[in-house]
Amino acid sequence: MAGSGGASLLLAPLLLLLLLAAPLLAQPAGEAACRPARAAFQALQPGAKWVPESPVPGSDLQVCTPKGSTCCSRRMEEKYQAVARQNMEQLLQSASMELKFLVIQNAAVFQEAFEIVVRHARNFTNSMFRNHYKSMGPRALKFVGELFTDISLYILGSDISVNDMINEFFDSLFPLVYSHLINPGFPDPSVEMTECLRAARRDLKAFGNYPKMMMTQVSKSLQATRVFLQALNLGIEVINTTDHLKLGKECGRALLKMWYCSHCQGLLLAKPCAGYCGAVVYGCLAGVGEIDRHWREYISSLEGLTKGMHGVYDMEHVLLNLFSLVRDAVVYVQKNGGKLSATVSRLCGHAQQRQYRSTNYPEDLFIDKKVLKVSHVGLEETLSSRRRCCLGVQDELDMTELIMKLKSHSDFYSSLPEYICNHSSAVQNDTICWNGQEVVERNGAKAQPGNHEGKMKGPEPVISQIIDKLKHINQLLKGMALPRRKATDKTPEEVEEESGDCDDEDDCGRGSGDGELRVRNQLRFLAELAYDLDMDDTSANKLLNQHSKDGAAVPSTDPSSAAPQPSPTAAIALALLLGCWP
Repeated sequence: MAGSGGASLLLAPLLLLLLLAAPLLAQPAGEAACRPARAAFQALQPGAKWVPESPVPGSDLQVCTPKGSTCCSRRMEEKYQAVARQNMEQLLQSASMELKFLVIQNAAVFQEAFEIVVRHARNFTNSMFRNHYKSMGPRALKFVGELFTDISLYILGSDISVNDMINEFFDSLFPLVYSHLINPGFPDPSVEMTECLRAARRDLKAFGNYPKMMMTQVSKSLQATRVFLQALNLGIEVINTTDHLKLGKECGRALLKMWYCSHCQGLLLAKPCAGYCGAVVYGCLAGVGEIDRHWREYISSLEGLTKGMHGVYDMEHVLLNLFSLVRDAVVYVQKNGGKLSATVSRLCGHAQQRQYRSTNYPEDLFIDKKVLKVSHVGLEETLSSRRRCCLGVQDELDMTELIMKLKSHSDFYSSLPEYICNHSSAVQNDTICWNGQEVVERNGAKAQPGNHEGKMKGPEPVISQIIDKLKHINQLLKGMALPRRKATDKTPEEVEEESGDCDDEDDCGRGSGDGELRVRNQLRFLAELAYDLDMDDTSANKLLNQHSKDGAAVPSTDPSSAAPQPSPTAAIALALLLGCWP
């Protein structure tokens, strides 16, 4: 019994091989011989007019050249090759679907979150002027709106200089502060006087070192944010490029041979050998494989940037505390009003009209710092209570979560051939398989591909371009990553405070330390997409729906417009991302 059982096992592979080869071994004459090939072809390409009625020599075939007769025509060969290319394209898109959704989803959510942070920061600054500098508050809102509009545009890729936008803000603010707080009661300065004050502001260091501190903090945080978004958008471009890869002529012929030439011999059930499939796909994607090293470096560099986005690199922390820097800068002008007034009289005396000082000083000339401090803390408590109400600690979106998911796709390009063969019709466990010429044993020597199947070709121009872009963004990411801190007893907060390059004589040692928001490497506004502070927003002075440098539409951040409201797609993506979908 045992002997007969062993013989049965040995005969099984041979019987299966005979069954697969039966259509050609029997080779019945007439129409019946090509009937299976006709049915298979018609399932892929409606219309059987190109299928021979009976086996033909096939001398005109270029790829599926037969050893004997064949059931394929030249036109069938062309159609099969088109289908093979289409199959490959669909498999590539299927392979990248999860990764593509991950990057697109996060790029949209983070961009919207950054815009919300900018909007809240603008509201805080507007509120500070309205509540504590009533006489000049309405006019100051215009300059605040312009500053934060420029900040939004910069994050989205505009060529605006951070230093220029901050200098413009303080240049515009100084004539207003001077006329309302230093020389109250005077009529508004003339155009000539205003221009003189604007021009003199930097030489006078009217706001002390606060503009420089703001430039340092805003520049570093916005650069990191901008590069982060650029990197995510480039990730989408990289995936799209490989999704819509144009396969070369040799690749199309190899795919045809692997997937459909067996049909011409009537071997409809034969599947490609695993090693043969791997060699063919690897040869087709040889250029794409060149992306692998740069893709891994991209994820590693992106991780380095996100780890460093704290302190002066944390845009949420910096922008939400920007109003306190502006407040301290205005207070600095008030404290040095006498000295500034005398200097301005010398510099701009020719432009200053003789005016009589009014005895009625505006009520906001002298500011109670305790009130400012209480108001500052009040804003924070209101915001914190909103966060506690709307967002639990476990639901906070951490950039590390995105990086962890990206790292699980770090081998995406190197594993593409394996994915495609596993999800196509390649044989994994069957005893026999198709090697492009004939049906053979899966583990036999004939199942291994010939050298011609694995020919490597240099990357296509489009792949070379995407590699160059990856190299460039990787350099930017590495340049923005926070350098390793040397052994020191200083905390990150102390290192951050030193970055302002503030001198004692500038009286800016306090910075924005009172009630300062301490944050982690997380964005906490993602649950507040529908949340607005109870403040009247000044209308944007520069429309944000203009096109960026690359031609992409830039959404408006004006809360009165529809742009800041989350789209249904963004809301769904956000719910999925935070795991809150009911």
